Amino acid sequence: MEEELKCPACKHLYKNPVLLPCYHSLCLNCALHREQPAQSPQPPPDDSDNTADYPDGDKLSLVSETDSGVVCNSRPSSYIGNPNILFPPIQNSSLSLSCPMCQKVVYFDEHGANNLPKNKTLQNIVDKYGESKELPIYCQLCEDEPKEATVMCEQCEVFYCDDCREKCHPPRGPLAAHSLVNPQQGKATLRSRSKEKKAHCGDHSAEPLGTYCMSCKIAVCGLCLTDGKHANHDVQALTGMCKAQKTELSQNLQALSEKAKGATEFIQKLKGIVDKVPDNCAQFESKISADCDLIIEVIHRRKLKLLEFVYQERDSKIKILREQISHCASKLQQTTGLLQFCIEALKETDATAFLQVGSSLVDRVSQVDMTWHKEMTYTPRVSEEIELNLDHFSVLQSIEEMTFAQLKAPGPPVLIPEECTTENNTITVAWQPHLCSFVEFYQLEIAEADKIEFKEVYSGPDTICRIENLLFKTRYNIRVKAVNNIGSSGFSDVVSIRTDEVAWFSLDPLTAHSDIILSNENQTVTCDTYEHRVVLGNLGLSQGLHYWEFTIDKYNTNADPGFGVATFDVAKDIMLGKDDKGWSMYIDHQRSWFLHSDHHHKRTEGGIDTGSVVGVLLNLDEHQLSFFVNDERQGLVAFTGLHQEVFYPAVSVNRNVQVTLHTGLDPPVENSENNSEGEGKDILLSED
Repeated sequence: MEEELKCPACKHLYKNPVLLPCYHSLCLNCALHREQPAQSPQPPPDDSDNTADYPDGDKLSLVSETDSGVVCNSRPSSYIGNPNILFPPIQNSSLSLSCPMCQKVVYFDEHGANNLPKNKTLQNIVDKYGESKELPIYCQLCEDEPKEATVMCEQCEVFYCDDCREKCHPPRGPLAAHSLVNPQQGKATLRSRSKEKKAHCGDHSAEPLGTYCMSCKIAVCGLCLTDGKHANHDVQALTGMCKAQKTELSQNLQALSEKAKGATEFIQKLKGIVDKVPDNCAQFESKISADCDLIIEVIHRRKLKLLEFVYQERDSKIKILREQISHCASKLQQTTGLLQFCIEALKETDATAFLQVGSSLVDRVSQVDMTWHKEMTYTPRVSEEIELNLDHFSVLQSIEEMTFAQLKAPGPPVLIPEECTTENNTITVAWQPHLCSFVEFYQLEIAEADKIEFKEVYSGPDTICRIENLLFKTRYNIRVKAVNNIGSSGFSDVVSIRTDEVAWFSLDPLTAHSDIILSNENQTVTCDTYEHRVVLGNLGLSQGLHYWEFTIDKYNTNADPGFGVATFDVAKDIMLGKDDKGWSMYIDHQRSWFLHSDHHHKRTEGGIDTGSVVGVLLNLDEHQLSFFVNDERQGLVAFTGLHQEVFYPAVSVNRNVQVTLHTGLDPPVENSENNSEGEGKDILLSED
């Protein structure tokens, strides 16, 4: 803790520390040296909220000259009531002091920093620390660089070096009876005397401190409570408050100690990792060398095979060429022999003798000449070139691109609970990868809290996922794992999230016909044409029991708005229910009809007017749709067999009517009375 015990100004251990209003401390000498004349102090405005309840000498605030005049409203109330510390400055401020830690400025009268209270606790800790470290104690009277003290006078309570003792405390005269002890013993004596002294009130020097003012956060005496500034303040026993604050500090220290313990363990873990890194690196280096040597060996073996193939190609070409040479030489020899024989035959002078062979020789020569191009070609059967090309560029590229691959499966991801949110029946989940893990994609699984089996709902590289169309009022357990080419991690810790109790939604301008006019944060709808136009809610429903209502804000007797549900691709330019994508009840001021696929049925008496309320009950557990008018069932169950995947609340209006949507409602509960005629008195049992 040595840094805690060093003055921020002189960077040495505190000597006579004093406490500033910002709760930072300085050595008294450092505080005195940092004093400056107050710069044109001005009184605070009369209507200042921060000082209106206090007298001029009690107006405290933290004003920083380095903050361009910004005022910090937190006032160190332990200084309330000290007229020597003026904060902000008033007319009689003469000195100021800037805290070296926070740069906030405090103003004083002519006594300056001597008005600051002594930080006794800090001084005691510094003294104990100095004794434990056997630090030298310096003379208090040396004018220049202080020398190490050799004695302390128990009566004067001053530490002296040898020179200052001879000059200021000679062993003769009135001082001869004083007791001189070694500095360490003197320190112990001073600390013992300090403990024995009872603290006295700063305003009433004869009165001991006995109570603690809760408002001003300072110790006060009995007179302060009767005729001082603390007369009407809440006070507590001094020892009791001390014990309470020590208890609170101990509890906070315990919590902080656990964090420090965790940090210590983590540092040890990091040191262990540091020790293992060289060994692991050496092992990895050996593996890389072995892998590269293996590649070199494989290349060498392949080289020998390729060269062997080249040698075979060489020998094959030579063999073919030699066979062609032999064939050509044989043909040439035969032809040359025929030529020589014919030349000799031409030398025959006996005509009869020549004619005996002349005809056959003519035929032979002609035959050889005619077949010469067949038996004698002048094109080499093979080329002298090795007509091969080694495809090595792909291998070179692979070697150049050779890099490290993940050697381990990733660690389990970490779900971030504070970023996991729910809206209606949609849950948004966020997570982060395990430290130093290479991840190709994640797999997110979800299960209802009362069920064991999880279901995968997402697989991909993103670290955030939106899960829609869940059950309302249901708690879900969510977990995620990471996957790479080596394998998959374990699952993360499970996060439990509950969907909303009921559906909250508004009308969706993106799905509305262009003639639709929405207002009131998309809760109120009308139209600027006489034709019916459709708008959907911004929430799709696929399961559960849901109820919402429309209040009729404006109504003309010739209007017949339609209320119900639809799929997302319903026609927006006709009345709801005219096509097979919508299911509705359209109603006028006298009666209503149920409409789907342009087929309307079950006319029911009872209409609407301005102020009427139309309720829509969608029971997807039973695949039914029902309607209410002014809390009364309008006819029997309107539609059954609703097995579409997702339904959207829907309404169709024209310019003769304006309605406002109300969501987040509990389904209605009726008495068990059935209407025998089946009009408006059916019973619907709903969930709580």
